[in-house]
Amino acid sequence: MAADVIVLGAGIIGVSVALQLARRGKSVVLVDRRGPGEETSFGNAGLIQREGVVPYGFPQDLALLLRYSLNNRIDVRYRLSALPKIAPFLGRYWYNSAAARHAAIARAYTPLIEHSVSEHNILIDEAGAGELIVKNGWMEAYRTAERRDADYAFAERLSRENGISHTKLDAKELAASEPHLSRDFVGGLKWNDPWSVLDPHGLTLAYVKLFESLGGSVVRGDASTLSQTTSGWTVRTATGAVEGEQAVAALGPWADIVTQRLGYRFPLGVKRGYHMHYALQEGARLNNWLIDAERGYFLAPMRKGIRLTTGAEFAERDAPKSPVQIDRAERVARSIFPLGGRLDAEPWMGARPCTPDMMPIIGKAPRHKTLWFAFGHAHHGLTLGPITGRVIAEAMLGEKPVIAIDAYRPERFNP
Repeated sequence: MAADVIVLGAGIIGVSVALQLARRGKSVVLVDRRGPGEETSFGNAGLIQREGVVPYGFPQDLALLLRYSLNNRIDVRYRLSALPKIAPFLGRYWYNSAAARHAAIARAYTPLIEHSVSEHNILIDEAGAGELIVKNGWMEAYRTAERRDADYAFAERLSRENGISHTKLDAKELAASEPHLSRDFVGGLKWNDPWSVLDPHGLTLAYVKLFESLGGSVVRGDASTLSQTTSGWTVRTATGAVEGEQAVAALGPWADIVTQRLGYRFPLGVKRGYHMHYALQEGARLNNWLIDAERGYFLAPMRKGIRLTTGAEFAERDAPKSPVQIDRAERVARSIFPLGGRLDAEPWMGARPCTPDMMPIIGKAPRHKTLWFAFGHAHHGLTLGPITGRVIAEAMLGEKPVIAIDAYRPERFNP
């Protein structure tokens, strides 16, 4: 099998890259060891976060860091045994999260987020996937006036600087919006611009179907077998060798499978996350995608049930999963909302691929002129899939990308 481009990794980023290339007339083979969207892309909270112009930074407040050190929270947990290995990544992450550096990173990150909903909208229409989308934003619920007022001030800043729309809710308005939520909350904040996805895996598969309708192929294969040839690249798959003039590594947290073999050393870390689906008690309803802001877990009314997602677990990528965060989150969630029984046999776990400067790696490989990278999207893989695919496709075809991508170039880590 031969193609113009081999795309390695069939998560939402790889699928989007392959689809955007196919939309521009290129022959593309999409290669993954599993089915499309079955790894990290499977388990997110289902948000296309148009408001997410400020990436999640590492806490700078000493008192908060001391609270995190107790390792008893839902939003962040760490594996003590992993700290020696991941400490260098965490140190760089903390350094880049200092106020001035974090502000500069947010300015560079914003153009990607600004095109998140609009680029999804194009592909959703072409894929006929509109029934999977809810265009109603998402909500934060606050237990304390202190956290509420701080987030209100942050929302006002985003409104002034980035045109992000929001609605402040007092306790009565929050209760009217979510009548089955407990009265533990003093108010809420509705982000109006984001879209929500009722079935994130279903949306990925809809994009795959569109890709295949344009002549693209999806095959099972081993990314670690990628090797350079005189005319491009080859990789071994279940259907035989695939050859391509160019290749794109969109392997998320497994990017090192390819990059290290080719001599690149990216400081890629992971934030692992968990989810579980729940039934609703009779007569109950959740109207909004909602985060319990001070506790750090998320409730999303998806097709399969109410998806509860946790925050971040700092651990080695391939360490055995642990139900600790899900169990903690479930106990709290049941106290504020009438969840029914669990619908999954066990918690799902995935690993978000993160860089220490909180921005993805997008662009041509510094030492291989026909190899491209697209990974490291952290919490915003679903959000940034289509725009990442577009700018990669435009750059590969020699066009001027719709936004400048210099800030995301691989050379910032591998000169």
